[in-house]
Amino acid sequence: MKNQEIKLKNNNHKYSIIIGENALGILPQKIKSLCPKTKKIALIIDRNVPKKYKNELKRKLKNYNLLFLSIKANEKNKSINVVNYYLNILLSKNFNRSDLIIAIGGGITGDVVGFISSIFKRGINFINIPTTLLAQADSSIGGKTGVNSEYGKNLIGSFYQPKLVISDISFINSLPKKEMICGYAEILKHSIIKDKKFFIWLKKYSRLIFERKTKELIYAIKKSCEIKIFYVSQDINEKGLRMILNFGHTFAHAIEVKNNYSKNITHGEAVLSGIILATKLSVAKKVCLPKILDQIKNIYKNNNLDYTYKNYSQTSSINKLIPFLKNDKKNDDSKINFILLKNIGKTALPNKSKISLKNLKKTIKIISQY
Repeated sequence: MKNQEIKLKNNNHKYSIIIGENALGILPQKIKSLCPKTKKIALIIDRNVPKKYKNELKRKLKNYNLLFLSIKANEKNKSINVVNYYLNILLSKNFNRSDLIIAIGGGITGDVVGFISSIFKRGINFINIPTTLLAQADSSIGGKTGVNSEYGKNLIGSFYQPKLVISDISFINSLPKKEMICGYAEILKHSIIKDKKFFIWLKKYSRLIFERKTKELIYAIKKSCEIKIFYVSQDINEKGLRMILNFGHTFAHAIEVKNNYSKNITHGEAVLSGIILATKLSVAKKVCLPKILDQIKNIYKNNNLDYTYKNYSQTSSINKLIPFLKNDKKNDDSKINFILLKNIGKTALPNKSKISLKNLKKTIKIISQY
């Protein structure tokens, strides 16, 4: 199947996202055209990526001075200390701004390496090669980079766009089921907020995504990227419209922080819980009808994902999230900014769904009834 190419464009940024089988083959010619002055390339690779890809990259990029570095990609290592570690290596090897850093890994790798690229000598060339379904369908698009703090997730970071994103779906064959769920959560979220037809398609073909069928995988990734690009291209620095992409994530990030970024709950599982909680909140605020919540629950049930939100169905469980909801980076003064759902494919506008900290407990008590 031929590689698919889509482009993110706005007034200040333009780059391609290439999706397909064996898409990695296009990398050398793209580096030559996008980074003509590059002599050194630092490749920071998630330890979970099979070694055959390192060997393949070594062959493809043999004309460059290569530095291979590995990263243990987990939420606890997504820290400013880890960033400093890699910055010092790059400085000791005399990298300059005309050189190149390539991230090869999932969302955490892309976030950390993108942030390193944004602050190294005030910006070095950066290419992202996402290797998980989550990264290919979502986090590699839009230029959000950053690390966690003890006060919350992604609170230290920057907006920094890559020169190129290459999503080679051959990487997905090595992923465990939990990683597939992570990516599926973001794909489903995109359909819920923007595209009812895509949501209906997912109801029919989600099983084939989990079975890693090439045609359906490429379609789902491409469609998900196009939806994200719709928002990002109009609001690159998340001042308004792009905030819609955070649907479900205010709750999800609170769940992750509350659990101390435990391996027991992945980002995708937290997002799936967050989507249900955000939809319940939408019903409680009379923004959408209960049948919309039922439609979303049904797609979870049909794909054996309903376990993800059952731990957060009681008032006491949701109340435990309150201290972490208060620290969300999208909050404004003393109000929490939630994205609410009107219907499948349509949300309320950002900044129209603020709930004061004073009324938060009362609101949570209501949403636990659904």
